Amino acid sequence: MRKSLRLVAVVAATTFAAGLLVVPSASAASKVKVGVAYDIGGRGDKSFNDSAAAGLDRAKKKFGVSAKEVTVTVGSDSEREAKLRLLASNGYNPIIAIGFLYGGPLKKVAQDYPKVSFAIVDDASVDLLNVASLVFAAGQGSYLAGVAAALASKTGKIGYIGGVRIPLLQEFEAGFVAGVKATNKKATVDVKYVTEPPDFGGFNDPAKAKVIANGMIDKKIDVIYSAAGGSGAGNFAAAADAAAAGKKVWTIGVDSDQYLTASAAQKKNMLTSMTKRVDNAVYDVISEAVAGSSVNDVIDPVAGIYGRNYDLSRGGVGVSYSGGFINKYKKQIDAATAAIISGKIKVPTKP
Repeated sequence: MRKSLRLVAVVAATTFAAGLLVVPSASAASKVKVGVAYDIGGRGDKSFNDSAAAGLDRAKKKFGVSAKEVTVTVGSDSEREAKLRLLASNGYNPIIAIGFLYGGPLKKVAQDYPKVSFAIVDDASVDLLNVASLVFAAGQGSYLAGVAAALASKTGKIGYIGGVRIPLLQEFEAGFVAGVKATNKKATVDVKYVTEPPDFGGFNDPAKAKVIANGMIDKKIDVIYSAAGGSGAGNFAAAADAAAAGKKVWTIGVDSDQYLTASAAQKKNMLTSMTKRVDNAVYDVISEAVAGSSVNDVIDPVAGIYGRNYDLSRGGVGVSYSGGFINKYKKQIDAATAAIISGKIKVPTKP
């Protein structure tokens, strides 16, 4: 029964894409109430959550939908569940959960509200008809960041700071290290995580990330990639301090183009950012809802997981060129991009 219903959903989505469904009127779009549940840090984190917020803002401007945004502060499963239930019980549909930590709570809530469409970023574990998984090939984007890091480093010593040692962040690590090694076999990558599970505070602890970055700088590491949410600010601050002391240390941001929200001092050292187009994913969910449909690409037909995979071929991940620091490496980055898309380069997902 589940698979037959999913087939109907996929056919409907395909029909819409082919332009056979009627686009709803502005009045119909204005009736859509979007709920967005951010993780710790919320709107204003200058990273993951802000990327999602940008997609929401674009959809509000385009379609005139109304929205309610909620943010967890404690970060417990019970709090996440409560936030989702608040949105569902007040008629918000679709509801988009920002971050894999919503996976367990979302499954409980989505089962209780089968007529509400949900979506979750960075998670593909919920096998329910009304849940769309929005996943990103973070390893592919991180590989490109690794290429840039290896080309920019003068010492051949490079660092990676992950927020929490979980499979998702280890995919970033694996892709980054692979990109570095493919570009400079002699380069080394020092890998550190801000926290270990079950402590997920590593996504919002810039002070601790700064200590880690300073330790790397002391070891003559001159390029540091931080995939750590709000903690990345500590990496940027450490590089700015190093610059003031006469040491050049490049940083690499994550999720959004963090050059755009960095301070003047931080911008001077921000080589690039590995971008995950969370904004596009959020926009896609709302756009489909306005059209009376949902995001229903097949991700794992055996497990019953549907949604959308945002990889390099879809433009879902990449590196930013703000600041112009990696313009001179564009040829090498483009070559790596083409090789990944063609399958010539297989990017690892585990260290």
